[in-house]
Amino acid sequence: MNPLIDWEEIDTILLDMDGTLLDLNYDLHFWLEHLPLIYASQHQISHEEAKLKVIPMLEAQQGKLNWYCVDYWSDVFDMDIMKHKRDISNMIQVHPHVEDFLIEVKKHNKNSYLVTNAHRKTIELKMEMTNLEQYFDLIVSSHDYQYPKEDQDFWHSMSNEINFEKSRSVFFDDSLSVLSSAKKYGIAEVIAISKPSSQVDKKKIEGFKNIENFKEVLPLNR
Repeated sequence: MNPLIDWEEIDTILLDMDGTLLDLNYDLHFWLEHLPLIYASQHQISHEEAKLKVIPMLEAQQGKLNWYCVDYWSDVFDMDIMKHKRDISNMIQVHPHVEDFLIEVKKHNKNSYLVTNAHRKTIELKMEMTNLEQYFDLIVSSHDYQYPKEDQDFWHSMSNEINFEKSRSVFFDDSLSVLSSAKKYGIAEVIAISKPSSQVDKKKIEGFKNIENFKEVLPLNR
């Protein structure tokens, strides 16, 4: 038996995307470095000056659906966010051992869902670059329901679309607020990813079981 998860008791696996399956370095670099660079060029200011303007604008929407919406940010910054995301899409990387885990999930006939706050346009780009879509029974975006995963209404909306038992489900994510929301909703096993970015030190998320990568929850028992 795996010391973290009794796979005999789990039928459904719910997986976040950015920071959980994919290296968050791409997103951090895009929003905190690349976007300010474009903004700086657009407004004829320095990169550092652009950061001082852009980052507070981003932070003001944190935890809200707008935070994850590329259409919203395209309007705010008057630029094609998806074009610029695609320009550095070579940085999109799958975390180590993720594909091994997803193959095992398929092999053991578990239900597997990608459950993300990412916008559908972002999901499409990342699936194109990683080819992970084949492993999921369904891809769920919070934009489909107009509630982020931080909101209990997201989970209730998703449960109307997906038939799953909370008591026999596991959810993996790297965000404390999202993990807390999933726990409040009643997902049986809620697991935190302690190293969402390859370029940031591992950091334990208190109050949850933590893994650095998916090798720690393999193998899946029959």
